[in-house]
Amino acid sequence: MATQMSTAGVTRAYDRWAPIYDLVFGAVFRRGRSDAIVAAERVGGRIIEVGVGTGISLPQYARSSRIVAVDLSDAMLNKARARVREQHLSNVELVTVGDAENLQFADNSFDVVVAQYVVTACPHPERALDEFVRICRAGGEIIITTRVGAGQGLRGTIERTLMPLTSRLGFRTEFPWSRYEAWAAHRIDVHLLENRPLPPLGHFSLVRYQKISPEDHAR
Repeated sequence: MATQMSTAGVTRAYDRWAPIYDLVFGAVFRRGRSDAIVAAERVGGRIIEVGVGTGISLPQYARSSRIVAVDLSDAMLNKARARVREQHLSNVELVTVGDAENLQFADNSFDVVVAQYVVTACPHPERALDEFVRICRAGGEIIITTRVGAGQGLRGTIERTLMPLTSRLGFRTEFPWSRYEAWAAHRIDVHLLENRPLPPLGHFSLVRYQKISPEDHAR
C-alpha cells in the first residue's frame, strides 16, 4: 500500500529531518512539549521520553528528575547528545537509539513514559502503546502529545488523501481518536486521565493514561 510505513523508512525520514527539525517544528510543538513536561513533573522520578528527537525538550525537565532519552534516528540523537553536553544536563542518564515498538527496558522501569508527537510516526502504533504500558510502573503515567485525526467529514478525507505523502515524511495525518479508544478497550491495566485539545487549533491533544495495578483493577 502507498500508505504503508516501516521502521526503516521512518528512521530514514527523521535522519533527513534532523538538520532542520527544530527550525520547522520547534515553535509549532512548543505548547505541547511544555504541557507534557508539566504533567510528567507532577509524577516525577525516572522519566523516559520516547521519540526525543533532537532533545529540544530535555532542558525543560527538572534537575530532580532522571531522564532517559530514546529515538530511532541517530542523526537526531547526535543533536540531543550535543544539547546534553553543552547545557550540562546531568539529570539525563542515557541517550540511546531505540524503537518505540520494541523498547529494550525491563517491565516497570519508569515512573513516567513521555511520547511527544511519536505515536502517529510508528508503523504499528498500538504496539508502541503496549510497550509504553509495559515499561511504566503501576501508578505511573503515560503522557502523549499526539495528532488526532478527524476520522470523518472533509478534514478526514483530506487527511486520508495526504497519507501517501506524509507516510514518506515519517508521520500519519489520519489517526482518529477511535484508535486510542479501541486500544484502551482491550487493556485492563490503563485508565484514561485526560484527553485535552492543544491550542491553537486543537488538531493535537495531550493524552494521559495511568497504569493500573492488578490489585487496583480487582477492586
